[in-house]
Amino acid sequence: MTRIDAKFAELQAAGKKAFVAYVMAGDPDYDTSLEIVKGLPDAGVDVIELGLPFTDPMADGPTIQLAGQRALEGGMTLQKTLDLAAEFRKTDNTTPIVMMGYYNPIYSRGVDTFLTDAKAAGIDGLIVVDLPPEEDDELCIPAQAAGLNFIRLATPTTDDKRLPTVLQNTSGFVYYVSITGITGAGEAEATNVGPEVARIKSSTDLPVIVGFGINTPEKSAAIASVADGAVVGSAIVGQIGAGKPVSDVLAFVKTLADGAHSV
Repeated sequence: MTRIDAKFAELQAAGKKAFVAYVMAGDPDYDTSLEIVKGLPDAGVDVIELGLPFTDPMADGPTIQLAGQRALEGGMTLQKTLDLAAEFRKTDNTTPIVMMGYYNPIYSRGVDTFLTDAKAAGIDGLIVVDLPPEEDDELCIPAQAAGLNFIRLATPTTDDKRLPTVLQNTSGFVYYVSITGITGAGEAEATNVGPEVARIKSSTDLPVIVGFGINTPEKSAAIASVADGAVVGSAIVGQIGAGKPVSDVLAFVKTLADGAHSV
């Protein structure tokens, strides 16, 4: 059982919804990023999504693209992202960390080496948005063999014919993308999301967590009410990009977490 599995079992037993927060590793710099990540659990975050900076983030909107650029310009690398996770683990051995990014940096490092290093750094799961199920032998299967969850995205265009393929080797949770488009674009609507979550849950026992288009405590609560939890990324990253103090960023995160947990 991974930390992700344990966390969702704990939440389910308590009758609580999950709040997942995304931040870009190294944004705006390594030390500030580490301080933010260390503060997320006390702000109510159940699962941390740690963005891996990449030059060509095709699924991300301007807010997260700019965060990746700031991180890369500050010298952030895959190794430093793993170092950040390992540093976090020195004081927190329970909060799950999901690394979210693209395959190129992992491929460049070498899959076996990456998985060994990620496991050692305390990474619990991976979301690699540009590897479809047809490429599961590339990373998904080796990751699960190494004890890491491989979390797949389902979207509004994932129809009943495609869904079984998407779910086949998914573990940890299913990430439902609430809108068609990039991160930070559009608004998630519970009336649209609810039926889709129910459709996915009819085909899997995994928790279904909803992200994209969630940017307020009210929206976090509304989405959590029809799913197993909510993910917020761009709204948090936007606070960091605006140069807000760490304490203000974490206070904002807490309002979002409180929204999800109020359901």
